[in-house]
Amino acid sequence: MKVLGIDPGSGIIGFGLIDKAKNPKMLDAGVIKTTIGDETASRLLELYESMNELLSGMKPDVAVVEKLFFAQNVTTAMTVSQARGVILLALAEQKIPIYEYTPLQIKMAMTGYGKATKAQIQEMVRVQLKLKKKPSPDDAADALAVALTHMATLQVS
Repeated sequence: MKVLGIDPGSGIIGFGLIDKAKNPKMLDAGVIKTTIGDETASRLLELYESMNELLSGMKPDVAVVEKLFFAQNVTTAMTVSQARGVILLALAEQKIPIYEYTPLQIKMAMTGYGKATKAQIQEMVRVQLKLKKKPSPDDAADALAVALTHMATLQVS
């Protein structure tokens, strides 16, 4: 089973594709970047087209998207929410089952500690996928953590 993890953002969206076998294996990871300075609608269209291209090429069996949590910055929350909506739309159109996890659930699944740092999570991604170095950029590593969280949840279920 191919699991696509997605770390939504307003300008940079991380993705990571993992093959869920006995030992998970990273198949691909990277980011989608939208054009800074463009109008919001243009950036959302750019994201939508990039997501469709990505999904067509990867053909994931399931997708896992990080849920949003913003305590203070409402403006950032709104733009990321719009991008997240476009991502969910693209996945739904291609009939890809969608799962969602909060940052706390991801931290707990990856490290067993709800206040883990980004560096700790990224190190666990490196270890679990048996990589020589942590995936880069950080958004891609975060997306892989989202996918690994789903795999860990499936093993518990």
